[in-house]
Amino acid sequence: MSVSASPLTLLDVLRAAPGDRAALVEPAGGDGVVTYDALRQRVGEMAGALAALGIGAGDRVAIALPNGLALVVVLLAASAAGTAAPLNPAYRYDEVCFYLRDTGAKLVVLPDDGAEDARRAAADCEVAVMTTDALAARHSRRAPVPEPTPGDVALVLHTSGSTGRPKRVPLRHANLAVSAANVAETYELAPGDVSLCVMPLFHVHGLVASVLATFASGGTVVVPPAFNPFSFWRLVRAHGVTWYSAVPTIHQLLLARLGPERPDGAEQLRFVRSCSAALPPEVMAQLESRLGVPVLEAYGMTEAAHQMASNPLPPGKRNPGTVGRGTGVRIGILGPEGTELPAGQRGEVVIAGPNVIDGYEDNPAANADSFTAGWFRTGDQGVVDADGYLRLTGRIKELINRGGEKIAPREIDDVLLAHPAVAEAVAFGVPHPMWGEVVAAAVVLHEPVAEAELLAWCRDRLAGFKCPDHLHVVEAIPRTATGKIQRLSVAARFATGRA
Repeated sequence: MSVSASPLTLLDVLRAAPGDRAALVEPAGGDGVVTYDALRQRVGEMAGALAALGIGAGDRVAIALPNGLALVVVLLAASAAGTAAPLNPAYRYDEVCFYLRDTGAKLVVLPDDGAEDARRAAADCEVAVMTTDALAARHSRRAPVPEPTPGDVALVLHTSGSTGRPKRVPLRHANLAVSAANVAETYELAPGDVSLCVMPLFHVHGLVASVLATFASGGTVVVPPAFNPFSFWRLVRAHGVTWYSAVPTIHQLLLARLGPERPDGAEQLRFVRSCSAALPPEVMAQLESRLGVPVLEAYGMTEAAHQMASNPLPPGKRNPGTVGRGTGVRIGILGPEGTELPAGQRGEVVIAGPNVIDGYEDNPAANADSFTAGWFRTGDQGVVDADGYLRLTGRIKELINRGGEKIAPREIDDVLLAHPAVAEAVAFGVPHPMWGEVVAAAVVLHEPVAEAELLAWCRDRLAGFKCPDHLHVVEAIPRTATGKIQRLSVAARFATGRA
């Protein structure tokens, strides 16, 4: 597909391949091989069932399902009938309540069993619940679904800000379709390619790179319920996988389990992709040496419907420590005064392109901060070299990046501050050899309390990846003259081991 093609919808992406080709494989316990014709039929039926329930253009359908065929079908159907709003199934009650209310969800789709926190949250937020089986069974109760337009919002996700609650990101059909085409073009994806989706589909990494780009190229995607290092190479061998995309943490977990020989199945791979967090050059070198294929680091973010830059396939040059060149996206570097800097100078990374959103929802302050002179400000710091390769040098924003999961420290602050024994709290990231960063926090106490109690308090209110690994009790938290917490100073203090 060409990135210069007219904007499309996700339904157009799904229509790109011949009907008899295998679109999706759900390994043991699922539906097996699903052709493009069968997938298109299921999506159409599900969209009709949602329309019969009153879902129309712009109506938000929250979805809390594990990876698999059902999630792919509901996501595409919800984007056709209204707007899909996928949620992390690991979210706890308070988190689900926030996202349901923030999106104005009209319906939430849940698995037939489990998801008790989401069920309770839906009931308390007065949001209707449907299970996947109940929706699939509504064959006789379907309504016509108007064809979505490229400008309709297909998907609404959240991205965390360093100083407030998560921001709502509306991704239009055109944003997602163009991004899928960019990924397909970057890696020369073809109908014979098979991707293995190991990333969660409530994030754009897995959804756009592993799934939608595969559909755009007419290939096949294998979707297990979750990443499992013990069954990974068995799936690669069994399904003829030719590439996969993952965060560095997953690559490191796979490396740790490799024996002295090249794993069976690796000979089928064309390349390996890494995105969503910085890939250490030594990990890239080890992967290439052990697997015998090029490892291509890319750069993506939710506001760009995922991919913005990537290192190229051979014979193109792969530069370890860089995220490559822009892929259908213009990349610039701005100085402190907002002027564009030449190659070799460090500044804030900015982007522009048809896959980039035109604004956050209901957030004029964030829009004023994030958009300038036709550019979107990523909040990342970097430098572009003379060959156009982007090297990221740090984050201007204070997000914690735990294995590709972007976490707003303010959210953890608020949970800790809700405990009656906590007077002040500040969360921050600290370096970790496997996850890149993990969450830590410093607290000032009103009264003595055990660390275990505070950690349990967090676990009851936050998804596991957001919970602090460590807590530090301090007498005071550094602040500026205007009273703002000096989060980076606290992080630096504990990262170097000083108490």
